[in-house]
Amino acid sequence: MARKAKIEREKRLQETVAKYAPLRRKLKAEHDYKKLSLLPRDASPVRLHSRDELDGRPHAYLRKFGMSRLNFRRLAHDGKIPGVRKASW
Repeated sequence: MARKAKIEREKRLQETVAKYAPLRRKLKAEHDYKKLSLLPRDASPVRLHSRDELDGRPHAYLRKFGMSRLNFRRLAHDGKIPGVRKASW
């Protein structure tokens, strides 16, 4: 489980990116990189980091399912992810 502060920081970053997205899009379309550079650094979507929705783990993140490999494996074994089943050979 990730620290609560890290999870809250990611939420705050997502809100900042969403807030400045229209302005960033407009400035990029106008090729006004001077004004774009004056925006806060956290307004850039590149600074976002994917985290597991269940426990906030930042590593081994599976985009398709929105969770880490550990939670994916646990839920898949329990049969709680539709369309996923254990492979056997």
